[in-house]
Amino acid sequence: MSITETDLGHLRRCVELAREALDAGDEPFGSLLVDDSGAVRFEDRNRVADGDETRHPELEIARWAAAHLSPGERRAATVYTSGEHCPMCAAAHAWVGLGRIVYAVSSAQLTDWRSGWGAAASPVLPLPIGSLAPGVPVDGPAPELEGEMRELHERHVRSASG
Repeated sequence: MSITETDLGHLRRCVELAREALDAGDEPFGSLLVDDSGAVRFEDRNRVADGDETRHPELEIARWAAAHLSPGERRAATVYTSGEHCPMCAAAHAWVGLGRIVYAVSSAQLTDWRSGWGAAASPVLPLPIGSLAPGVPVDGPAPELEGEMRELHERHVRSASG
């Protein structure tokens, strides 16, 4: 499957949530859970600034879905996210049985950017979703959103180092 205009609309909302996270002093990540009818059921942004590095929006989506959706609803849902799931979030996604993932920028892109800016490496390997959750359909990155996401992440790295 490829990224559609509808997908891009949802990804743009994820970018808005990422900007909200950055403006609140957090890392720029945002995510949505959309059901099979196209309704946004849950959205969140990164909330790791308090020191709990597990407060990723994709993990919050998995927790919310496990508590509020049937297994069939979870399988039919799509998770949209500004950045490819980290291994923790990819595993949670697979464990609760969520469906397709669509992301704006990949972990490889983010790793390359951060390295170029002199940022510290992640404490977790930036593995692609498919290496942890091979049964989950995945689409991304979305080149249309790369520039905006790069700018948000660069702002975050520059503010964290300055």
